[in-house]
Amino acid sequence: MRKSRNGAWRATGVVTALAVAAAIASVAPVQAQSTAQLSAYVSDGWGGGTITSQPAGINCHQSAWDPYATGEPQPNPTGTCTASFEVATTVTFTATPDPGSSINDGPTPNPVTVGTGYNFTWVMFCPSDGLCSAG
Repeated sequence: MRKSRNGAWRATGVVTALAVAAAIASVAPVQAQSTAQLSAYVSDGWGGGTITSQPAGINCHQSAWDPYATGEPQPNPTGTCTASFEVATTVTFTATPDPGSSINDGPTPNPVTVGTGYNFTWVMFCPSDGLCSAG
């Protein structure tokens, strides 16, 4: 009887192990991050303009600002300056200055291939009269 009892325990153990393995295998694997944030920064060049993305998602506008005229801090950008994109998507940016402004630098980097970490691009708009901050 001992022999069959040991055999029964072994059989039960094998069946239990197989059931646990099947349950583990049926659980969906942990998915890799499928989307990530991408931010567009408009630096304080004192000019105004908009940066947009292709594919669509970012449409970020910075108003021109003269720190000597008002003494007020530069207004925050408006629109969508951060958006989610699928990881591995290549995003291309277009910077368009407002009338009276020009692009001093950027968008940099351009394009951006979205990764699972920190993703960004930036641009600096300056007034067409040449007055521009150091960034």
